[in-house]
Amino acid sequence: LVSVLSSAIIVYRLPWTWKCSKLLMKFIHAGLNTIAMILAIVSMVAVFEYHNAKNIPNMYSLHSWIGLTALIFYSLQLFLGFAVFLLPFAPVHLRAVLMPIHVYSGLTIFATVIATALMGITEKLIFSLKNPSYSASPPEATLVNCLGVVLVIFGSLILWMASRPHWKRPLEENTKVLRPIGGTSEGTEAESTMTNSSNVDKSDLRISTEAARKQNLKFDEAGQRSTM
Repeated sequence: LVSVLSSAIIVYRLPWTWKCSKLLMKFIHAGLNTIAMILAIVSMVAVFEYHNAKNIPNMYSLHSWIGLTALIFYSLQLFLGFAVFLLPFAPVHLRAVLMPIHVYSGLTIFATVIATALMGITEKLIFSLKNPSYSASPPEATLVNCLGVVLVIFGSLILWMASRPHWKRPLEENTKVLRPIGGTSEGTEAESTMTNSSNVDKSDLRISTEAARKQNLKFDEAGQRSTM
């Protein structure tokens, strides 16, 4: 879940993907998230089956609480992402409003997954290392502690890449975008559509105003002729 979810997060941020179409990147983003979700469900089922086979209580530790919470919110994130941003049924203004929330919740879920992994490996060390114990710092403990440090560094790099403006996907050429406060590059499609529709409305208003002005001029000329 850590590796595949991180790939789904930064797929828009990689410079060599900026030449690909936005629709293709949407499908890649959704596909990676789907793979991560399937793997997470398989691992969750395996954990419950292992606990039941060994007569180990389920859902008693903080690791299990946070892990299950992250999985539930991740499933909601994936479902809403498909319904709002991938399928062409959601209104444009709804996509623009939900895009910052979608980005923030995705990064929060990723940080929660990192925290769950850190708690899980620590819990496993405490239960597994008996002689010598975890407190004696055997080589296994040092190895897994280093793994935890690597996870923290890796998660920090992913969050840094996802939050830096210069890593964002460039705007499409010849597209003027009105970016809302807190908006991200992922919302450019919806925002550009709103901008285009606004320009169309303004042009229609100018045309109708011009027609009304010409009609008033005709009425004035007709009135002057009747008066003369």
